[in-house]
Formats: sequence, C-alpha cells, structure tokens
Amino acid sequence: MSSQSSQPSPWWSPSLHADRRPILLARGRIEAEVRAYLADHDFLMVDPPGLQFSPGNETHLHAFGTVMIGNDGAVRPMYLHTSPEFTMKKLLAAGETRIASLGHVWRNRERSALHHPEFTMLEWYRAGERYAAVIADCVALLRIAAAATGVPALRFRERECDPFAEPERLSVVEAFSRHAGIDLLATMDDEGVPDGEALAGQMLALGMVVPGDRSWSYLFSLVLTDRVEPHLGIGRVTILDRYPAAEAALARRAADDRRVSERFELYACGVELANGFGELTDAEEQRRRFAGEMAEKQRIYGEFYPVDEDFLAALALMPEASGVALGFDRLVMLATHAPRIEAVLWAPVAE
Repeated sequence: MSSQSSQPSPWWSPSLHADRRPILLARGRIEAEVRAYLADHDFLMVDPPGLQFSPGNETHLHAFGTVMIGNDGAVRPMYLHTSPEFTMKKLLAAGETRIASLGHVWRNRERSALHHPEFTMLEWYRAGERYAAVIADCVALLRIAAAATGVPALRFRERECDPFAEPERLSVVEAFSRHAGIDLLATMDDEGVPDGEALAGQMLALGMVVPGDRSWSYLFSLVLTDRVEPHLGIGRVTILDRYPAAEAALARRAADDRRVSERFELYACGVELANGFGELTDAEEQRRRFAGEMAEKQRIYGEFYPVDEDFLAALALMPEASGVALGFDRLVMLATHAPRIEAVLWAPVAE
C-alpha cells in the first residue's frame, strides 16, 4: 500500500461527509433554535467585522496578524479578532441595548479536541441588566441544544451532564478549596493583588509540582486546569462564579469584595462553554488592566497588541451591562456527543 493511500480521508470525501452529515444537520437545528430564542428575547443580531486594529488585550490569547494596504500603498498592521467584544461594546455605547452575534473568531496557538484556530462564537449583551440575566440565558441555551437533538444528557467522552437539572453555583474560591485544597484568598491582599509565592507555597505543601514560572496567574491556571475543571459540570451544569479580580480583565469588581469580580464561566461535562461578565465601564481602569496584561504578554511571549483607543473612548459612554461569549461549536459537540470539535465543523481548517 502506498503512503498516500494510507492517509486518512479528507473531510470532503463523500463517504466521510455522509458519516458527518447527521451531526452537521443537528448543528443547523441547534442554530435555528438559538436564533429563535434570541429573537423571542428581543436581541438584535449584529455582524461585527473580523478585521480589527487590536484583536484583544488578554495575556494568553494569540491572534492571527495581517496587513491592510491603503489606496496610497501604505501598510497598516491588522488582526483577525479573537472575540467581537470591542465592536459590540461600541454598539452598546451607540445606544443598542440587547445585541447578539453568531460568527467566526480566530485564535492562534490553539488546536485540540476542544480547540480550533477558527471557530464560531455566540456573544450577547444586555444593557442595564445584571449578569444573572446572561447566566440564565446560558442555562436556557444548553437546554435548547439538548432538546433540538433529542438527548437527555450532554456528553463529552465519558462525562455526562443533565442540562435540565438545577445548576450548581460555585465561587472560584469555593472550588479551589473543595477540589484542590487551596485557600485562594490567602494568596492575595485586600485589594486583590496576587502573590505567586504564597500560591506556590500552598501547592508545595499539598505535594503539587510547582514549575519555574511562579507568577500567580500561571499557577492559578495550572491548578484550575489540573485540579478543578475535571470536577465541574459533572451530572449537572456548574456556574463557576466570582473570579479573582486579577483574572477578570474586562469585568467589574464585586461590590462586596474587591478581591473578586463579576465574572463567571459555565461548565458542562468538564468543558468550559461560556465566559461572562458584569462589564467594566471605567475606561481608565480598563486602560490600566490592558497595560498589565500586555506587559505580561511581552514577558512571556515577547509580543504585545496595540490598545484600541476607540474602544476605550466608547467605554466611557457605555451603559452598565452584562455580556457573555459561548463556544457554539462546543455546545454542538456536547449535544451531539461528538468526540472532537472537527466533527461538528462543516469544513475544518487544514492542518
């Protein structure tokens, strides 16, 4: 047998497409029901452009870069956005009150069973409403996806989650204590400034391996991924709430405790499906946070992205709002019991 004939069939081969087609048709049914829910709740569907001056300013998100050439031949660096957030918040500043987007976003350095360099994100905002409202939206959409495919439970590999059961609401501090034995509040001061050595000390005392990079954010992500996330969304949905302020660059701080923020993530079957905020509207505070994120990006990766000054100007006009981004492909995966994200994409990006 030749080496060429031993290669796996491409996604567009008729036999493989026939196997994939039932899942792709289910994807269409889920999308139709999601759009109907948004319409029934008075959301206006908007279409943000993917090409942006700044793709986002979070330390560990990596963008695809390109250039825009003007009529005069001048070259300007541009990026494909990692989220439509900046554009959508500009629309809130312009006066829109309930908006949603279902479209493609791009993230470099990401490819796995749950990650794809180009994927579909559902993002929506409610002006003048607390983030409990978008949490309720998320739970409703999980139930809609399960109903559209006729499954009693969401599934990823061997893990199942009943989307119709009452969700578990758990703070990040509670989750770290319960699943990792770590007192997270003891690793930050009263203003939420984190101490990496304090977190490393607790990890060592528990017998965990501590890498050479002892930055608090890196260690936090390590514990979250290895010790906490596998326990979330098992049997029922988990709403992981009140993230440390240091891990919520675009969320406002909680009114009752400056160490934590109005940020949540929604999990099912150990898989993170959605990330939402009570949105920060203080432009100067946002500028400071972006500067910190980009300084850390420069330290770790040797690169940084520009700040969108138009976004900061719009933020000063933006009303109080809540917003959330949900990985639509992941939702389809769990509702169709697909093993990998490529199985639910009409045409995966070539490797």
